[in-house]
Amino acid sequence: MKEPWIRVVKKAELGKRETLILRLEAIVLALVAGGFFILLIGQNPFVIYQTIVTGALRSEMAIQATVKIMIPLLIASLGVTLAFKMKFWNIGAEGQIIMGGIFASYFALFHANWNHWLLVIVMFLAGAIGGGLWGLIPAWFKTRYDTNETLFTLMLNYIALNVIVFLREGAWRDPGSQGYAKIARFNKNAALDKVFGIQFGWVIALILVVVIAVYLNRSKQGYEISVVGESQETARYAGMNVKKVVLRTMFLSGAVCGIGGMVQATGSDVTLTTAVAGGVGFTAIIVAWLAQLNPPVILLVTFLFSVLEKGSSVVQSSFGLSSDCADVLQGIILFFILGCELFIRYQFVFRGKGGTRA
Repeated sequence: MKEPWIRVVKKAELGKRETLILRLEAIVLALVAGGFFILLIGQNPFVIYQTIVTGALRSEMAIQATVKIMIPLLIASLGVTLAFKMKFWNIGAEGQIIMGGIFASYFALFHANWNHWLLVIVMFLAGAIGGGLWGLIPAWFKTRYDTNETLFTLMLNYIALNVIVFLREGAWRDPGSQGYAKIARFNKNAALDKVFGIQFGWVIALILVVVIAVYLNRSKQGYEISVVGESQETARYAGMNVKKVVLRTMFLSGAVCGIGGMVQATGSDVTLTTAVAGGVGFTAIIVAWLAQLNPPVILLVTFLFSVLEKGSSVVQSSFGLSSDCADVLQGIILFFILGCELFIRYQFVFRGKGGTRA
């Protein structure tokens, strides 16, 4: 049989310079392709791109809105990074964010008369425990029955979402709501304080960047995560308890995501809704991989994502474009940037004359 006309083969690891050049080329191509799309809808690409940047950073209020978008995305990206470093495919950040929000909201709703800072600390711990326990479930089944963690964590997202619906329609329903079910807005005492006009969550997120970077790169447990991710057999040969590492890491991964839910519910929304995660858990997967699971780089990529998100909403309102156009533009840019990662690791090999490699 002849060799296939085209194959994808793994290439030798590129140096930092070559990798940087490829990624810069991908960004340029993304902007060019996005520019063609903008031309097709009858707009000036240079004006649109300028509006995206200025729309996200043009004023103090715009910067605050951009940072507000960053907070849950950054925290969730750091959370999934812990699991991905171990090659445990945690697609359940959405559910872990939601459960963190639910656990924290219990104290915000029913213990709002506590001392403010005590309440904030308890909500923080509750959010971490809620997300951590939700992350622990698929980890336990994985270590016990070797279940597929991708499907397991994905399905748990929908269960968590419907827990909010159950609470909203039942025990936590706001008795003052008229005509539709909702959970009451939190007491001011249960809301996170603001620092420079932005809810305190941004400080928590920055602290987590440092903590997780140190944990992964400077701690024994971080080293164990890397070894288990490379080879569980090697980890066992080195005397590591692989089951313990998997359970511990997934609890921490879910806990960090749960903190994101607590921050979003008590800081930005000041109530609990089905939009507490809002797709952030899925976007966090893209951010984590683009940043090569590197916490400081995750901070940069999250900022760029947030500028694109906020700027696109300004473009939508300023030029009368539909939200679909903004989503298509974001999709084009992400397609090229993510596609670049393929060419960093692989190359296309075409069949030569007579079926031999070109």
